[in-house]
Amino acid sequence: MTRAGTRSVLIYRGDLITGAVTLVIQVVLAIAVWRIVYSGRGPVNGVDARTAVAYAAIAACLQSVLLPWQFSSLPMRIRNGQIATDLTRPLGLIWQVLGQNFGVLLGRLPLGAIGLAAAAVIGALMLPPGWGAFLLSLVATAGGVVVAMLCNLIVSMVTFWTFEVSGPLIVYRFGSAFLSGSLIPLWFMPGWLRSSVEWLPFQAQVYTPVSIYLGRTRGGEALALVAVQLAWVVVLALLLELVWRRARHKVVVQGG
Repeated sequence: MTRAGTRSVLIYRGDLITGAVTLVIQVVLAIAVWRIVYSGRGPVNGVDARTAVAYAAIAACLQSVLLPWQFSSLPMRIRNGQIATDLTRPLGLIWQVLGQNFGVLLGRLPLGAIGLAAAAVIGALMLPPGWGAFLLSLVATAGGVVVAMLCNLIVSMVTFWTFEVSGPLIVYRFGSAFLSGSLIPLWFMPGWLRSSVEWLPFQAQVYTPVSIYLGRTRGGEALALVAVQLAWVVVLALLLELVWRRARHKVVVQGG
């Protein structure tokens, strides 16, 4: 399932090229915007221009990998009735979809790498403050990937009730882009909004790994954010199981 997911991304070379060009443009524009915002200004909320620009570039690349337009083939397979075949396989449906989603993520890694390379050429990247921050950011990135995959699958499960999930997916994509800190870092949000966002799982996807990598979150606070990631993994896994139990009673194979 993972190999199939990876091939489903890599086989469409035109789409890959378009996606790479789009991401490079997005990264360049994000860098330009933040440099203009900081033009003639000192640090804002303790964040200097170099850190803000690096955050914008890395967050855009990470977001492009974690949130593709098409999360998985589950909605399509439900609509055309292939879900009946999936349910007869010895491997559970959730593991099938997660395996495919992980393959899609692996297939999109080159896009993220191209975006980071473009940011490096422009001089927008910066190194972490030390090896500890770098290694912990890798752990946080893995946690963010798991959280994103679970959230994506839960949203895709809506297809069992609606058959058409494009609207909910678009709402989720743009909502997640904002709430995860991909568009605006949490440290620039008003206090009331940041305190609300911190109760949601989205910050675990982008803000947590990037803020740890840049050294904005250190020591016990960084470990606490990783612990929150693990807690959300457990909560989302339980929620996914609950949704799946209800969804099994909603399976309708069109055409028979």
